[in-house]
Amino acid sequence: MSTHTASLIVIGGGQAGLATARVARDLGLAPVVLEADRAEGSWPHYYDSLTLFSPARRSALPGAEFPGDPDGYPTRDEVAAYLSGYAERLDADVRTGHRVERVDRGATTRDGDGFRVVVSGGEELVAPLVVAATGAFSRPHRPALAGLHSFTGTVLHSSDYRRPEPLAGKRVVIVGGGNSAVQIAIELAAVADVTLATRHPLRFMPQRIAGRDVHIWFQRTGLDSAGWARPLLTGGKGTPVMDTGTYRDTIATGNPDRRPMFTRLDGDQIVWDDGTREHVDVVLLATGYRPGVDYLADLGALDDGGLPRHRGGVSTTSPGLGYVGLEWQRSFASATLRGVGADARHVLTRLLKQARTDKKAIAQAAT
Repeated sequence: MSTHTASLIVIGGGQAGLATARVARDLGLAPVVLEADRAEGSWPHYYDSLTLFSPARRSALPGAEFPGDPDGYPTRDEVAAYLSGYAERLDADVRTGHRVERVDRGATTRDGDGFRVVVSGGEELVAPLVVAATGAFSRPHRPALAGLHSFTGTVLHSSDYRRPEPLAGKRVVIVGGGNSAVQIAIELAAVADVTLATRHPLRFMPQRIAGRDVHIWFQRTGLDSAGWARPLLTGGKGTPVMDTGTYRDTIATGNPDRRPMFTRLDGDQIVWDDGTREHVDVVLLATGYRPGVDYLADLGALDDGGLPRHRGGVSTTSPGLGYVGLEWQRSFASATLRGVGADARHVLTRLLKQARTDKKAIAQAAT
């Protein structure tokens, strides 16, 4: 069994992990990045037609502009290619095909007590600092809907969806009212009978204001990076959907349509809130994701729901542990390409300060 010692171990080699590694290099650290698959994160696994909701000029990692039209909206494949190129040019030890199975305490580093990171295959790495950067999109969330487990039709998550053709001619109900749900519903409606089932009416947010993308205004006003702006940007019922007007107009035609959330599934039928029933071929859950950080369970770093206990990305239970890439970790931009760099700097700066304080306290106690 081989053991490697590093100053910082970053778990995850997608946008959050790569940004963290770049910031770590700027701060004088020599990070080791462990990525289970490729250095592109979840992007290659999203549906084919996915595009960013922010323009290229507002979708870059630290130190590398996004290529192409700065006012265009990059596609899934363009983002994956950007991340792959970023990793190749990054002056850091990025190890793909390294899936982390467990992180625990008890390792000894030159700075004292540290973390032991166990990779599939038996390799172990130790470091005084660990950043979990597997993001918020690695564990599809499947809500406990009444009758879902006994539904005799097909149940998919949006993470399973790639293109509309396999569902042509089907009766499809999509659960969820966010950006992905609406985009998939409109695409699918060209070949299938599609309904969006949501607990609240859809909320549309203008993609452009006064001729400029709304994300530019978010940045100029400070709303993009302000934690206090969360109630302002997400207040009200329903998830805001970025829209140039096309989505609202399409749904207004009734293809696809939107209905209040159904009460239950029964065999191959769906029971709507007014008591009516109908046959459904496919239930597609566009219900988001949860952070995939099960490898931290032995640290006691997670709450009862498996979510990180943290403040601004710094663990509140395990000194030396941080997070980058969580939704609303610090702000609206936190889980985005443009936001992970700022969060990484915030987290690493505080972890280093924490480590210096701990080291000083140990030295004073020894005198």
